[in-house]
Order: sequence, then structure tokens, then C-alpha cells
Amino acid sequence: MNATKPYSRKTDLTVTHVLAELLERLERSKVPVGAEQYRSVVQHLVSELGDVEPGTALAALLDSHPAAAELYENVNYQYAGLCRSALDASLAAERQAKDVLGRAMSRAMNHSIPPHKEDPTHGKS
Repeated sequence: MNATKPYSRKTDLTVTHVLAELLERLERSKVPVGAEQYRSVVQHLVSELGDVEPGTALAALLDSHPAAAELYENVNYQYAGLCRSALDASLAAERQAKDVLGRAMSRAMNHSIPPHKEDPTHGKS
């Protein structure tokens, strides 16, 4: 009989923290970073994030490491959408975009209708 051990997620975030910190440094680097180095850090971090137990420790790590948070959100987008983006900021941006589009459409409509000009001879014989 083959007994399988249930998959348990990691609760120790030491490696995840180191990789998140490294990604932050690469993101903020003023010196160009090699694509292979960047890709390697991202791939390792994605792997670690997939093994980590969700919870307050992970949330705190992601709150303090914006690049890792963005990566986490992108990797989990299919399940949770933009789960780490601030809802208020997203709604405000959506409303602003809607207003701008409405004004642009209104202007376009006003410019497509030629202004009515009065006939100077109208009503005169």
C-alpha cells in the first residue's frame, strides 16, 4: 500500500524574505541588472511563494516588499484578480477614467455636429 503524505505548506518565510529583499534591490538598482539574474530571482521567488502558507506572516512580508507583492498578485491573478491592490485606489482610477472618457466622447459629439448658422437672408424678401 502506498501512503501519501498530505502536502503541507511552509510557515518559515526566511528564504522567501531573502528573495523578496533581493528582488526589491534589483528593482531599485541604478545599475543595469542582467536578465538571467532577474529571471532567476523571480522564478525562485515564485516557487517559494507557491509553497508558503497564506496568512498574516505572508501578508506582512508582501506589505513590506512591493515588488514581491506585485509578483504574488500576478501569479495568483487567475484565482483572485488584483487581490492586493487597494480597492479605493482602483475605484477612484476607474471613476476618473470613466469621467475622462465621457468628456472626450462629449467633445467628439459636439465637434462632429456643425454649428447651426443663421441664413442672413432668412425672412427677408
